[in-house]
Amino acid sequence: MIYLLNRSVSFAITLLLISVITFAVTNILPGDVAMMIMGTQSNPEALAGLRESLGLNDPLVTQYLRWIGGMLTGDWGTSLVFKEEIGPLLLQKMTASSLIVVMSMTIALTAAVPLGVWAAVHRDKWQDTASSTTALLGVSLPDFFWGIMLILLFARALGWLPSSGFVDPGEDFLRALKHAFLPSLALGLGLMAHLTRMTRATMTGILAQEFIRVARAKGLPERTVVWRYGLANAIGPVMTVAGLQVGYLFGSIIVMESLFNYTGMGWLTYQALLNRDIPLIQASVFVIAAVVMLANLIVDLAYVLVDPRIRLG
Repeated sequence: MIYLLNRSVSFAITLLLISVITFAVTNILPGDVAMMIMGTQSNPEALAGLRESLGLNDPLVTQYLRWIGGMLTGDWGTSLVFKEEIGPLLLQKMTASSLIVVMSMTIALTAAVPLGVWAAVHRDKWQDTASSTTALLGVSLPDFFWGIMLILLFARALGWLPSSGFVDPGEDFLRALKHAFLPSLALGLGLMAHLTRMTRATMTGILAQEFIRVARAKGLPERTVVWRYGLANAIGPVMTVAGLQVGYLFGSIIVMESLFNYTGMGWLTYQALLNRDIPLIQASVFVIAAVVMLANLIVDLAYVLVDPRIRLG
């Protein structure tokens, strides 16, 4: 209970600091919100009146308190570009991008853990070399390269999957999965390489420890020794890295969604930055930061399930 309370307080303080930084940085960006609304040829008196009505002439502290108060109460304002309420717009786009993030993480972990364990069990043999080479290849090549190759192979050559576009998961979930699969696979390949190397390094250390030798001396099957005792003790650091990579995925998703014309959270944030949509930029950064922090909190709490030695109290 104390652990949960400490993490909740840390979560709130960090989110508060992020909101301050986000608000400060977006106010430094060039561009006048009032002029973006009314246009460059607008009447100076009308511009001055709009600035006053929007509270842009108030001190920055007052503007920040009004903004964060609106964020906490659900009044996130209206996008200057899309002319829609920001709250429902972000909810739709975050749902779409979260589908890619979850699929990418699932693909990466499903492939990385067996590959890493396989390499550690066959250390310094051809299996280890093959796994390490594959991981190095995945780390070295950028995500957009994998995206282009996947489009050429699965969309253009084979015609199995769509090369671009977006379908709302709430309208047609199966079609949404088809459109999200290629960008998810492109992100998952790069992430898989990192997690494979992490799993291999952790498992190599675990398999050299005394309790593994004791388990083998007792005559336990090698599969039980490796998966039940070895991986159970090695999965913690892998989970930590996987949790931290959620932030990496949300950062890389901007490029990937632009490449696949997938109108999710990354595409929305890019459009907001491109058009200096200050209210949307502030809300987007705030929401992405909150989701990344929440994902890391969930990983920390999941430690209790995979490692009974850890006690939250």
